[in-house]
Amino acid sequence: MGQLEGKTAVVTGGGTGIGLATAVRLAAEGAHVFITGRRKAALDAAVETIGPDRATPVVGDISDLADLDRLYDTVRARGQGLDVVFANAGSASFATLEQVTEDHVEEIFGVNVRGTLFTVQKALPLLNDGASVILNSSVRADDGVAAFGTYAASKAAIRSFTRTWANELKDRGIRVNAVSPGTIDTPALDAVTAGDTPVTKAQFAANVPLGRIGHPDEVADAVVFLASEQSRFILGANLYVDGGENQV
Repeated sequence: MGQLEGKTAVVTGGGTGIGLATAVRLAAEGAHVFITGRRKAALDAAVETIGPDRATPVVGDISDLADLDRLYDTVRARGQGLDVVFANAGSASFATLEQVTEDHVEEIFGVNVRGTLFTVQKALPLLNDGASVILNSSVRADDGVAAFGTYAASKAAIRSFTRTWANELKDRGIRVNAVSPGTIDTPALDAVTAGDTPVTKAQFAANVPLGRIGHPDEVADAVVFLASEQSRFILGANLYVDGGENQV
């Protein structure tokens, strides 16, 4: 018996990177996982990795409320409510203060802030008492990396949501916590460090006391901990998974 046997989970941005690694771990612990993301091919490949009997893909964009409704209609049809939400999907790109455009702000805040908010709000009617909600923040909310200001501000909003929602949902026994990954080796990191960007993977790794960037599985382990009964006395917390990047 796994830690999450018989539970139902949703992972946004579940096709690659941290989302996929977490979906794999949740399923290994016994949960049925609904994964969502923009790219059907990535979701289909993810289901093969997770196991077709353990995962249901729903193509969608969390910044589109109709797509979120379709996701939760699919969860509702299974008839077992919802025990775990990992609000993981996010968008990132570099832009200095001088370079920021309206489209840049709309993309970053539309996905990371608005999308996360409605991901959790629309899950509320399905959440079973005692459910766990985990939000994906970032160490970038704290460290002031140049040209990453819009992204950092969006992740600071996630940290704030964590505290407020933990207080609002505690009477239902629903625990809301956050993880703040450091620099993790994902396709998203490849995208933001490709080409002519202010920061490279090597520069990020040089700032990590453990001497390397992280692996998605290392974040997934933290999410599973927060999803499980092992963290039953943890509420409103922000768990750094950063190799000491913002700690020492």
